[in-house]
Order: sequence, then structure tokens, then C-alpha cells
Amino acid sequence: MTSSHRAPFADATAPSLDLFAEIAAQAWQSLPHAFRSLSGDVEIRVLDFAEDDVLEELGMENPFELTGLYSGVDLRNRSVIDPMPMASQVFLYRRPILDEWAERGDVTLADLIAHVLIHEIGHHFGLSDDDIEAIEADAR
Repeated sequence: MTSSHRAPFADATAPSLDLFAEIAAQAWQSLPHAFRSLSGDVEIRVLDFAEDDVLEELGMENPFELTGLYSGVDLRNRSVIDPMPMASQVFLYRRPILDEWAERGDVTLADLIAHVLIHEIGHHFGLSDDDIEAIEADAR
């Protein structure tokens, strides 16, 4: 097969951790300013997979099942009299997100990253998975 007859993406490679982090940063910047400012200081971290102890704590055996995770004290449970909580972090797991993106085939990678990011920030606001799913259903 000559190069002019190659399948689209035949030479494409998966985005590196750095490029994935850039896409996540762009997704963050594209969110409404009010949403970002209400979120406060949330650190966004990109890893290939969740660490083994995280998966074990969540009762998950397959690392591909977890696309993102919020870590920290959510805004509903913070108190001015409590010691300063550790920084809130949103973890995005590159490999599981890439797998979901490839399996779905109906969404751009940037949109899927934004979806996972918004979902995890929902936990930062103190929302449960059910709360977030209800909001998403109402938005459709």
C-alpha cells in the first residue's frame, strides 16, 4: 500500500502524558470563568493509571475501569476551623480514557477529557456520582 492510500491515522500515536495534560489544561480553560473561580485551587494531574493502592482502596482490580479521581476534602465538608486541607487534586488517567475514547468512537478525545474533568470537579463540589449523572441527564 502506498502512502497515498494509507488509512487515516495509520501513523498516529497516542498523545503523551504531556500532550494529554495540555489537552486537559485547555479543557479547564474552556470552562466558564465562574465555574473555575468557584472551584478554587484544584490541581490537575495526569497519570497513565491509578496507583495500585488507590485501586485496592476502591475495590477495583482492572486499572482500565478508572478514568478519573478526585482527591481532597470537598467544598461541602471544609470548615474554617479545621486545619488547612491538603490540596484538592483531580487525577485523569490517560490509558483508561484513551481506551474509552477508542471504544466509543462517538466523541472527540478533548470532549471526553473535559467530561471526566468536569465529573471529578463535581466531586470537589461535594456532588455524588448520582448527583452528577442527574445533572448530565438534565443537560441532555
